[in-house]
Amino acid sequence: MRGHTRGNDGGPASFVGRDAELAALRASLTERRLTTLTGPAGVGKTRLARQALGPPAAGAAGTLAPATRFPDGIHWADLAPLPGDRLLLDAVADALDLADHTPRTLAEAVRAWIRPRRLLLVLDCCEHLIGPLRILVGDLLDAAPHLAVLLTSREPLALAGEHVLEIGPLPHEEPAGEALALFTARADSVRRPGRADAWTPSRLAAARAICARLEGVPLALELAAAQLTDHTVEELADRLSRRIGPLPGGGGARPPRHRALRTAIGWSHEWCTPAERLLWLRLSVFGGTFDGAAARAVCSAPPLDGGDVEPLLASLVAKSVVRRGPDGAGHRMLDTIREYGAMWCDGIGERDALRARHAAHFLELVRTADADWPGPGQRGAYRRVAAAYGDICAALDHLLVTEPAAALELAGRVGFFWACCGCLHVARSYLERALSAARPEDVDTAGRVRALWALGVTLLLQGEHEDAHRIAVACESLAARPDAGPGPALDAAYLLGVSHLLAGRPLAARIVADNALEAFPGTPFDSGPRLRCSLVRVFALTGTGLFADAREEAERLRAGCVARQEYWTRAYADYQLALIRLFEGRPAESAEHARAMLESKRELGDSFGTALGLDLLAAARAAGGDGAGGAHAYGTGHAYWQAVGHPQRGTPELRSVREEFERTARAALGDAGYEAAFAEGVRRGLALRGRPHPG
Repeated sequence: MRGHTRGNDGGPASFVGRDAELAALRASLTERRLTTLTGPAGVGKTRLARQALGPPAAGAAGTLAPATRFPDGIHWADLAPLPGDRLLLDAVADALDLADHTPRTLAEAVRAWIRPRRLLLVLDCCEHLIGPLRILVGDLLDAAPHLAVLLTSREPLALAGEHVLEIGPLPHEEPAGEALALFTARADSVRRPGRADAWTPSRLAAARAICARLEGVPLALELAAAQLTDHTVEELADRLSRRIGPLPGGGGARPPRHRALRTAIGWSHEWCTPAERLLWLRLSVFGGTFDGAAARAVCSAPPLDGGDVEPLLASLVAKSVVRRGPDGAGHRMLDTIREYGAMWCDGIGERDALRARHAAHFLELVRTADADWPGPGQRGAYRRVAAAYGDICAALDHLLVTEPAAALELAGRVGFFWACCGCLHVARSYLERALSAARPEDVDTAGRVRALWALGVTLLLQGEHEDAHRIAVACESLAARPDAGPGPALDAAYLLGVSHLLAGRPLAARIVADNALEAFPGTPFDSGPRLRCSLVRVFALTGTGLFADAREEAERLRAGCVARQEYWTRAYADYQLALIRLFEGRPAESAEHARAMLESKRELGDSFGTALGLDLLAAARAAGGDGAGGAHAYGTGHAYWQAVGHPQRGTPELRSVREEFERTARAALGDAGYEAAFAEGVRRGLALRGRPHPG
């Protein structure tokens, strides 16, 4: 899946104080269905939520047993990267690991998925989506009687039954408050070559002054501590005193908490070099995690060149303006700091040019992923596309307005990746919008066929076979034009062939695939379209009962995939080999291929393919005399079928396989034994959703 369900904290792992707040939050999560953590920006709402949901430390006040209170899991949606509410439901579905493959609305799918479950949904950084969330959360709570929701936001939803916990800054007025503990801990983590680290009385006095002037706001304290690479604590205290003014008792008024944070961010901005400030504002265009290559591509424009970006980025990391992404992969900005950079970006008039470079970069990223699809770069391509999900959506939104033809290309190239990973609703939406927006005269034949083909694949996976078949026929007609080339013709044949297969017409599928492959001679691995079309031929041979021919071609395809480290086709070659071995009465070999399919699908995060593989594994186990193992695998597969929103599906020959070997397993175990093993498999499947499946 898309990988944007982590919180946006991304900061140092240590946690200071907050015992009373932790106890109150854990108690609320135990007793109430809707809890909102509120407080000004920078006070650590996300970090507090994460701390509360983890195992309580020894002696910590309050307890929460997630496995008991929420047996169906804790699901985290980071909403900070969303510029508006259009992708809100998609973010929630992703957090739930729901890869819906139906044509119903996503709202209906989410409601149906959560209705019977006992789970906690965490919605992080909600303040910019309060109106839409008020409707959505109310709807979900009404639909699911066992659902609990935790929000972090600068303001509450104002819903009936909402329990609001306001989180303030850390205590900073007593001589050894939590604010001082946090500041000194962060300061000790900053390396200061040639400087003494001992907390002398004068350093402690300066540290207390900083904590007081920054009102104990954790983010402000961390930004201040990051300045100790170049300045002493005393210098920071003096600079901050002159910036904010006297403390209460000295004739002035204490600054509001939001002013303290804004002061710290502005202060960090002032102490950056002009080049660092420029990179800061340009990096604000990224909604999620970004890597060095993306930063160079998007942010390299006069007066910055590509060689400037990496050292400047490292400097911003040292200043805590940019943080390492989850698990140390890539970089990201906290939303408050990103907002500040975006404000400066608007102020100097760079936004349009920056968004254009941003869109161009992600279009090129998807082009490269598309080109890498048939070979060893495939797995990396899937992961890059998944990690960049939010920024690709932002690029599409920009191009739909400014360059509809480029939007059509981007939607067409990314649509297959998204469809294979379960992002069907968003893929369909963008493809339909792009096809509507792009003028025919601005798009070449290959580009239009590619977008129509991706839409047709999406519709097939949603179960809308008739509409998909009509699109397949239209693709075939367009691909017959002299300017189309082999790629569009082979893609059109793939779509039409799969449409025939799912309708129970394997001979028609074989004719379509053979005609296309003969019209454009070559080897299967010459291109992605040719490889996919070759796979349709294998499916068609199996469907027409030519098992020996199908096995020979499937083994040849599989060997080529293994040699090239290609996973998608390899998984379906294993699928066919597992099916053929079942038909040939060789269940042990069938189970081996089913497990290999599951491993490939795990690499690509494909819930639909995993469900198919588990059904085959179940059938192979039952056929081999392991009725309990078969029933257990059927149950695990059932959990995955639930997540895609369909009853068991696949080509028609799989249906008879399921039915036959379910009867075999029931006969071996008896109804009660079968149901018990099946139920245990369902429980395991729910626990494994989104994690590697060992088969």
